[in-house]
Amino acid sequence: MFLGTHTPRLDDKNRVILPAKFREALVDGLVMTKGQDRCLVVWTQDGFATYAEQLRAGSQTSERVRAYTRVLFASAHDDVPDKQGRITIPQNLRDYAGLTRECVVVGADTRIEIWDAVAWESYLAGTEQSFVDLDGEVIPTG
Repeated sequence: MFLGTHTPRLDDKNRVILPAKFREALVDGLVMTKGQDRCLVVWTQDGFATYAEQLRAGSQTSERVRAYTRVLFASAHDDVPDKQGRITIPQNLRDYAGLTRECVVVGADTRIEIWDAVAWESYLAGTEQSFVDLDGEVIPTG
């Protein structure tokens, strides 16, 4: 489980340092893709494989399923963090997320999200009240 908010910087070689507590889960490699809300999503290899399997269960005759899977897999980039925990973010993904030097790395349960710092602050400002309001709606009651 990935948790917390971290604020690394994108270096001159377009690398970001992942938090030390995330690195062990990613030692065998990762998959980085476009995410929702103009962020990037980093999956463990196994996590991405599981997600891909769930997508395969969708009807390939559905135009929406085909469109989503095309963009997701076309934007996917695999990498292995170096000894310092750095990963390189390709130009197309940096452009998609609008990444500048200041980044935010967010633990989001089974995945990691990478945001531009300004975009993350804007996202939080627009969603914090809905976070409070949604508690009873997103957690199933039995």
